[in-house]
Amino acid sequence: MIVPLTQAAYAQAVSSEKDLVQYVSDARKAGLSDDQIQKNAVSTGWSQAAVVDAIRAAPSAKSAGSATVPPGVKDPVSNGVKTPPAAATTNEIKSVDRGVPDDYQIGAGDVIQVNVWKEPDASIPTAVVRPDGKISLPLVKEVSVVGLTPKQAETVITAKLGQFINGADVTVVVSEINSKKVYLVGAVKKEGPLAYTYRMSVMQAISEGGGLTDYAKRKKIYVLRTENGRQFRLPFNYDAVLKGERMELNIPLLPGDTVVIPH
Repeated sequence: MIVPLTQAAYAQAVSSEKDLVQYVSDARKAGLSDDQIQKNAVSTGWSQAAVVDAIRAAPSAKSAGSATVPPGVKDPVSNGVKTPPAAATTNEIKSVDRGVPDDYQIGAGDVIQVNVWKEPDASIPTAVVRPDGKISLPLVKEVSVVGLTPKQAETVITAKLGQFINGADVTVVVSEINSKKVYLVGAVKKEGPLAYTYRMSVMQAISEGGGLTDYAKRKKIYVLRTENGRQFRLPFNYDAVLKGERMELNIPLLPGDTVVIPH
């Protein structure tokens, strides 16, 4: 517990705003939150306004350098209260590899894994999304996941598991994408569907298909796209895009698009 300063010590402590900024930097490096830093500094005798200004001015923990702690303020590393590692990470964003981009929407035919932390009986290594958009899970039986992102599916499954497991930590991973495809037709080396595993452009799709054949009409390629029941034809000039020209033609494809390469 930090003891408030005497009047003399207070006068010494507030002698340098630079010291206060450095104290904030060092405290952040030690794992203290800004709220903890503010409370410690104010209780030591610094004014609320000065502390707030120092918190704004101080560099983040990653860029902060080493310097002295201002007089009257306990060193957050050696002499003061040091936040335990577990508490220091409570506000960190959980980083999870779900196998697909964050905005990917699960579709029928996709294969997903549902992992419930420290609850193997509630987890499943493989679940195929049925045509009705649902998967079967232990305890909760059926859950509808089609049209949801993996993160949204985690929220739904967590809520359903709540009546059986307190504070369930659920991770949904898409291990196979079968619901979303684009199609290559015509003078390309590998005709047929391509799994839409990322937001590929026309040029990238052609590359995934092995490239054009010698008989391809490179300037006459087009994309067939259906939206709201209407079909659109979007032109693509392979040679121009390859030269770095007409880059606006190299549009991102959408699931269901067909790239047509005339002979």
